[in-house]
Amino acid sequence: MASHFTTLNNGQIIPAIGLGTWQSKPNEVALAVEHALKAGYRHIDCAWAYGNEKEVGEGLRASGVPREEVFITSKLWGTYHKRVEECLDQTLANLGTTYLDLYLVHWPIAMNPNGNHPVMPMRPNGNRDIDESWDIRDTWKGMEAMVKKGKVKSIGASNFSQTVLDKILPTAEIIPAVNQLEIHLYNPQLELLDYLKSKKIVPQAYSPLGSTNSPLLTDESATEIAKKHGLKSTSDVLLGYLLAKDIIVLPKSVTPSRIESNLTGALEAYSVLTPEDIKVLDGVAAGGKQKRFIMPPWGIDLGFDNWPTATK
Repeated sequence: MASHFTTLNNGQIIPAIGLGTWQSKPNEVALAVEHALKAGYRHIDCAWAYGNEKEVGEGLRASGVPREEVFITSKLWGTYHKRVEECLDQTLANLGTTYLDLYLVHWPIAMNPNGNHPVMPMRPNGNRDIDESWDIRDTWKGMEAMVKKGKVKSIGASNFSQTVLDKILPTAEIIPAVNQLEIHLYNPQLELLDYLKSKKIVPQAYSPLGSTNSPLLTDESATEIAKKHGLKSTSDVLLGYLLAKDIIVLPKSVTPSRIESNLTGALEAYSVLTPEDIKVLDGVAAGGKQKRFIMPPWGIDLGFDNWPTATK
């Protein structure tokens, strides 16, 4: 069913629709993964920091779909930038697999590995305990070493702005295969997409439908286009729009019917959207709807447009 694929810059094939697992509760995510794989998904997006990879692995095994037929992504967390392999090994053990298809640096921010919390160490003043002496280029070397060891097939970035990518690319032996970002109708990041294309880095969209109770789902322009084409829902247009722009989409759901409709609806919308539709949708954010939903208070400037610069 997952009949839409993208080729990464190293020749690896990746299904263009994946199941997101962020904020999926442990008791729900195993069933969601199992259902998604039985419904035709062949791409699951995970992360060490989500705290549910053991259950993702249970869902994978319960589905009966062979491991080699599923594209699995996970992400290195900020407290492990100096210990890439240690974080990866925990993920592999939890998922119950010997390799990943794709491993991403979750955020380009190293945090104190010896801080007061293993996931989110904080400073006494309430800021996140960031290790500002650490060079992100060294993190990338650690990622490259995992490819050389055969533990991951591809490596990539997540939440990297052009500024950060410009820092790692000159010394990178392996160009990031993807950059996973908050991309959707209200945060299209058009300039960054052009930059990624020029570097042969494939964009991936997390939160492609926005957040819970998202205003995207009732957007007038997207709804009108859905009606025009006889599509079942506005969400079909939101996902198909991104697919039409060669962006991998990672919608998250634990509801069986929604898991199915995200896959079938996205593919249906992709097949009917016109260049004119894409042009209309590309202009929605600039028309006064620009909005990011995911802006953790890191306390440093990541170099993104439309992200209020935080003060330390």
